[in-house]
Amino acid sequence: MHAGCPAFPLIDGCRPLTAAEPRSFARRAASQRAIGIVCLLTTSVGWGLNWPVMKMLLQEWPPLLARGSAGVVAAIGIGALALARGESIAVPAAVVPRLLAAAFVNVFAWMGFSTLSLLWLQAGEAALLVYTMPIWAMLFAWPMLGARPDAAGVAALALGFAGIAVLLGVQGVAVGAQKMPGVLLTLSAAVLFAFGTVVWRTPLPLAPLAAVAWQVGLGCLPMLAYGLAFEPAPRASSAAGWIAMGYMTIVPMGVCYLTWFAALRRVPPQMASMATLLVPVVGVLASALALGEPLGAAQWIALVLTLGGVGLALRKR
Repeated sequence: MHAGCPAFPLIDGCRPLTAAEPRSFARRAASQRAIGIVCLLTTSVGWGLNWPVMKMLLQEWPPLLARGSAGVVAAIGIGALALARGESIAVPAAVVPRLLAAAFVNVFAWMGFSTLSLLWLQAGEAALLVYTMPIWAMLFAWPMLGARPDAAGVAALALGFAGIAVLLGVQGVAVGAQKMPGVLLTLSAAVLFAFGTVVWRTPLPLAPLAAVAWQVGLGCLPMLAYGLAFEPAPRASSAAGWIAMGYMTIVPMGVCYLTWFAALRRVPPQMASMATLLVPVVGVLASALALGEPLGAAQWIALVLTLGGVGLALRKR
């Protein structure tokens, strides 16, 4: 810093801003914010539509083989894009443990567990249960970060769990017991993803595309290996099956992860978290339209309660 400069210089050392520069900065900030919002909407719609798509795909492909194959192919594609853009995909040795842990909670547990849950749950039910993750994040933040929930936070928990209770009680105790493996898997996915959100708040010290490629690839590789070793071979896929596989590879595993991290660079994390509330809404509505899943009063009540709880947990403080 030049002698005599203020402690927090503006631009080009001590050069004062011209009259036009603040307006230029404001326009650029507004443009970046608009791009971020478009990226968030793309992510939320793409992930939401994947719930009924995955449900249809499970009629022809075993769950972990399908998800693992799509993720590994998407990771290779993102890695190739990173190299084409001149990004380094090298991972420093000191970052490897953190990268492996992030891949486990952000991809392997999050996507693997939620995918397996569709063997027991309807796509809309799984979407609602998985996206209780902000509520769990609030619970973890209390002992780990000292962020004690207030009255509104407690109300958020009550609403969220009330939604889960309504959702599971729609068809009686017997049916609920049969669905319990799926419930445990979806809640495990939500809890682990929330835990990772609290523990690893600082982004990985890697180039943006490389960070996405490594997390998706490392998280999906165990799914692919398990699927090849222990799951039955996929049936002769129909044209619809291949279209579903292509969609899952390109959109949720590829485009949506890219737009998600692009959004995080342009909008506040609180806004990005709130945008994920669109995912279960899209999932429930798309499942009703595409798969004929029920969308009666009970499902609407569960939807409103769950989203109300999550919305309170993520409210702007």
